[in-house]
Parts: sequence; C-alpha cells; structure tokens
Amino acid sequence: MTETNNITVAYGDGIGPEIMEATILILKEAGAKIAIDTVEIGERAHNHGFKSGVPDSCWDIIRKNKILLKAPITTPQGGGYKSVNVTLRRALGLYANVRPCVSYAPFVQTKHPELDIVVVRENEEGLYAGIEHRQTRNTCQSLKLISRRGCEKINKFAFEYAVANNRKKVTCFSKDNILKMTDGLFRRVFDEAAACFPDIENDHLIIDIGSARLSNCPEDFDVVVTGNLYGDIISDIVSEISGSVGLAGSANIGEDFAMFEAVHGSAPDIAGQGIANPSGLLNAAVMMLVHIKQPEVAEKIRNAWLRTIEDGIHTGDVYDEEISKKKVGTEEFTQAVIARLGQRPQQLTPANYSEAASKVVNIDVKFNDHVEEKKLIGVDIFFDWQEGNSDELSEKLLAVTEGTELKLQMIGSRGLKVWPKDDGSKPIESEYWRGRFFPEGAEKKSSHGQIIKLFSALDEAGFDFIKTENLYSFDDVPGFSLAQGE
Repeated sequence: MTETNNITVAYGDGIGPEIMEATILILKEAGAKIAIDTVEIGERAHNHGFKSGVPDSCWDIIRKNKILLKAPITTPQGGGYKSVNVTLRRALGLYANVRPCVSYAPFVQTKHPELDIVVVRENEEGLYAGIEHRQTRNTCQSLKLISRRGCEKINKFAFEYAVANNRKKVTCFSKDNILKMTDGLFRRVFDEAAACFPDIENDHLIIDIGSARLSNCPEDFDVVVTGNLYGDIISDIVSEISGSVGLAGSANIGEDFAMFEAVHGSAPDIAGQGIANPSGLLNAAVMMLVHIKQPEVAEKIRNAWLRTIEDGIHTGDVYDEEISKKKVGTEEFTQAVIARLGQRPQQLTPANYSEAASKVVNIDVKFNDHVEEKKLIGVDIFFDWQEGNSDELSEKLLAVTEGTELKLQMIGSRGLKVWPKDDGSKPIESEYWRGRFFPEGAEKKSSHGQIIKLFSALDEAGFDFIKTENLYSFDDVPGFSLAQGE
C-alpha cells in the first residue's frame, strides 16, 4: 500500500494561485496520496520584509517535507530582489534541473512533430550564482564560477537519467572554444562521464550552433546536458517549438530535496482572468508523483491530460481554429482532465512510468582525481583610472613597480591587451583597466607578501584598485586566460 507523502506547496505569484488550485484538485481527484503544507513565498513575502522571499518558518517546512511543488514566482527584471527560484535551488542543493519537452502533434500546432527531448540543466553554478559587482561608473561584472564537483554531479546525472528512462544519446552543449577554462572543464568532465556509459551514444556541440540545430532539427536530439544559463535558454526554446512553453513542467533534483515547477513564468498580465493554462504545473506534478513513488497515479493523470489534448479541449495559449475543438479557461480545462481520469490517449503515446520509477541507476563513474601542484605566480589588478590613455597609465604603473618585486607585464581593458602595443596603434582611453604583474627573472613564483607590497605602492600612488585576481599555475600550466592579443 502506498504511503502518504507530505509535500510543501507554494501558490506563487501572478497566475500561480489559479493553476495551483487546478493542479491540486486534479491530484486529489486522481487519488494522489499526499498531505499538503502550504507556504507563502515570493512577492508577498518580499513585501512583508523578507529579503530572500522565503520566511524562516517556510524554510523549516520545506526542509522537513523535502518535496516542494511550486507555482511560478515573479522575479523583477533589471533590479529589485533576487530570484526566489535560484535561492531555493541553491539553498536546497537542487543541482539538476530536468525539463522534458515533447511534441503533441497533430493536436497542438508545431513544425516538429517528432520532438522528444529532455534538457538536463546544471542548476547551482555559472552566471546564475548571481555574483555581480558595479566597479566603475560605466562597468559592471558578473562572475561565472564552475567547479569540477558541480560538473561531475550534473554529467553523471544526465547519463544515469538516460539509462533509467531508456534514452539513447546524451549531447553536451558548451562554449569551450571561447570559455576554455569554465566551459572547457564542463566539456572535459562530460567526456569522463561518457566513457563510463558505453551503451549511451554521446556527442558535443558548441552552444550557438547546437541551439540552431536544436531549433531546426530537434528530432536529432535525445538528452541534452548543459550549464545553467544555456540550459535555461534552450529549454524554453525547445518547449516553445514543441507547441507551447505553457505545457512543460520541470523537476529540480538534489541529494536530499526536490522541487517541481512549470517552466513558464508568473504571467501577471493575465492573472485573475481565469484563462491560464495549468498544464505546465500539472506536468510538473506528474514528475513529482513519479519521484515520490506513485507512478500509477502519475500515469492516470498524464493519460487523462493527453486524452484532453487529443479531444481538442484547449486553453487560449494553444488554441488553433484548424486543430482545436473547444476553447476553454482554467476551470473548464481542469474539469475536462478530471472527467477523463482512467482514460488513455488514442493516438498520443500513453504514459508508462512504472519502470523508470522503480529503476535505480548509480554507476561508479571514474572521474579524474589527480591533485595538481598549485603555485602563485603573479597577480591581475583591476583599476578605475580616468586620468589619461593607456600609454600614460603604463608610464605611471612602471614607475610604481620600480620599487617592488612584481613588475608590470601587460595592461588590458575589457579583455583586450592595450599595452605593450605591437602594431603601433594609438593609445586607447578607458576607465576600466587591468594590470598583469609577474616577478622578474627565471623564478616563476610569487608570494602574497609581494602582492601586499604592490598594493601598498599602488595605494601610495593614489590608484583605485577595484578587483584583484591571483594568478596560479597547476602542474606548471597557467590557470588563467591570456588577453586578446597577448
């Protein structure tokens, strides 16, 4: 007999409360064995003074139940509070975001009737860590942090997901031709993981051409694993070309917790009008039921939903006069799904989750565990300096370093080497500069003491240094990129 699972439910913002009510009603009518604890997180929590958007009491409930079903939450654009979605994923260690995207042709309009892709997105690292700084009046930076451990977890997960769900191929998307260290690490770890799954085909594409092929020939892909920002973008692309982003659900999986949500946002422009499509959240709830070992109920709901789509009962976002039979709102669509519980689709592939739900895959992947020798060999110092051009800056910095053990080797601005000039070009003007400093002579090793002395000399000279990056080698291989033209 299936045990009742305690789950946490967040009704969210915008259309969230409407589609959550619809989803919960269908879950109850289908016989899901769940006990619900409701939490208020997101915009209303922010308005009540909780900066994270999640009150402490809500964290206690979320962590106790371990399973969170969450409706969309509003994230302001260009300012305001940070994303509650990202906060939840990172605080709960939800490293894997799983987004299945399927075509429902001929019942939902699409140019790609064979589309059936799962995007596995790394969920904790990269630019979505949200580490940003404003450094000068006109310059901001965002740090992209990638760890080997994070790459290992997500790539292993992608291959194990493929095995558990009878998928045939895993494709990695990265930009390792440009981002040779961060994306290069992701690609290398992907190759290490792939070697331990010889029965699963694997390949790699640069993110730009990969996205182009994904949008033009999605039937060539099966499982796609990629980084945080890339995964967010391409999963929306694939969801949209499948027919509508409003149909897709997603799972956020960690070692101890799991969160399930629709792919789409809170759509405040249509909130309260009774026209929102609950399908994305409902399909996320289906994924939740599989996760908590209630695959029979998941199949029952999914098949009823598929039959509703087949019968042409569609909300406005997917309604098409030539395909659909009836245009309905949120409540009527919900009742249509409930009326079909126990039925199966006639043309679309029926759901069958029992095998995946019972299949536990944990392959011992042999990742590279070599511990490299790390040496401090120099420092990059970034400046806010507006008193002249690159030649004038070089003169001042060379004068400062005369009395220090670290000497100026290069000046860059926004990734481009501007001094020393090899082509006789004119000096440039900027406010954002980088000086690269190494010790003189054959000794390719620096020290923190040398760097501190350099800081003191720069400070005495009146320089505003806004950021520093120590330069290391690992097994005598530089652990930093060269500037363009260096």
